[in-house]
Amino acid sequence: MSRRKIKRTAGGVFRFLILAIYLFMAVLPLFWIFLTSIKGNKELYAKPLVYWPRHPTLAAYQKLFTYANFGQYFGNSMMVTLSSSIVAMILALISGFALSRIRKRKMRDFVQILLYFTQTVPSFMIMLPLFMFFSKRHLVDNLGVLAAIYVATVVAFCTLMAKSFFDRIPEDLEEAAKIDGCNMGQSLLYVVIPLTMPGIAATFCFAFVNIWNELFIAVMMINKAAKYTVPVALNSFISKAGVSWDLMSAGIVVSLLPTMIVFGIGQKYIVAGLTDGGVKG
Repeated sequence: MSRRKIKRTAGGVFRFLILAIYLFMAVLPLFWIFLTSIKGNKELYAKPLVYWPRHPTLAAYQKLFTYANFGQYFGNSMMVTLSSSIVAMILALISGFALSRIRKRKMRDFVQILLYFTQTVPSFMIMLPLFMFFSKRHLVDNLGVLAAIYVATVVAFCTLMAKSFFDRIPEDLEEAAKIDGCNMGQSLLYVVIPLTMPGIAATFCFAFVNIWNELFIAVMMINKAAKYTVPVALNSFISKAGVSWDLMSAGIVVSLLPTMIVFGIGQKYIVAGLTDGGVKG
């Protein structure tokens, strides 16, 4: 075997080992949570620690959807997340297209700086003013208000993402559409958007995951148990008496399903969108 083939084989083995270690470190916590969710109470709190359940059970999942009423919380989260993600995506498409087509470079750069600045503000700095504003207007414990806040928190970055995709679309295509009788809205809807579907998928997935996993604003704005979202419900499993590890583990496994489905369906578009948005020319 030549020296070049040996180096190539050794490099491939090294890359495989690095990826295998990374995969192990990423999957192990999730696998451990799943094992915890199917343990009985005796195995859950046994000493010494039981690593592999001898008598797997789905009692934690049954308790989660009956006693803990997790199905309602899951529905609340799905409603808030889908509605706010769709609205944020639509607003980001419109504003990102407008930002991409601004002729004056100084104005475009100024708007971009303002949008980037919003990402530097920690969320806890705006939580108290938000709560005081909505509390005085008796709008606390309102899922619609929570969805509107989520739209405001993600739309800036989604706009910057959408702009990067629109920058790759030649303006000549829009000029051709105008010659055919399309106005700006029609050229955006029928020409530009179909060419940026990967970018739209990446933008939607970013908004969906961030909104689905958000906890602090939801804890502040939602106090009634009937209005809990999934992160708030999981947080409620922690009390002064301890942590309900069976409910917590089962809830985490269930809460991972929507994000896994979203990424599973849109994986091809997400990879293409992130690649297209990162390279110009």
